[in-house]
Amino acid sequence: MNKAAILNEANEFVKLGNYENFLAYCTEDTQWGFIGERILSGKEEVRKYMQEFYREPPVFSVDTTIENGDFVAVTGEITLKDKNGIDHHYEYCDVWRFENGKIAALKAYVIEKKS
Repeated sequence: MNKAAILNEANEFVKLGNYENFLAYCTEDTQWGFIGERILSGKEEVRKYMQEFYREPPVFSVDTTIENGDFVAVTGEITLKDKNGIDHHYEYCDVWRFENGKIAALKAYVIEKKS
């Protein structure tokens, strides 16, 4: 299975709110960097992030997917609900790195859409 297909399969679990199944696709020492915001080190930090920011499963779409070697770049839009139930809409560009078929790193560029 190519890496873009693996990522797509993993993200289906995120859409369902099944974050543990998504995390099974990640290496134990996965590193997630949200440019200009934070860096998450390891599966446990990613789990805590998902619990905090994905109170409800995010709604996201993919516009473009590009796979090259161990990397998959994805662009699209995502909507997250905050703790007050208010939707926030973002555009994103994620660059995922794989090791041995698992997600080893993410570099995410996320910009909130202003209405």
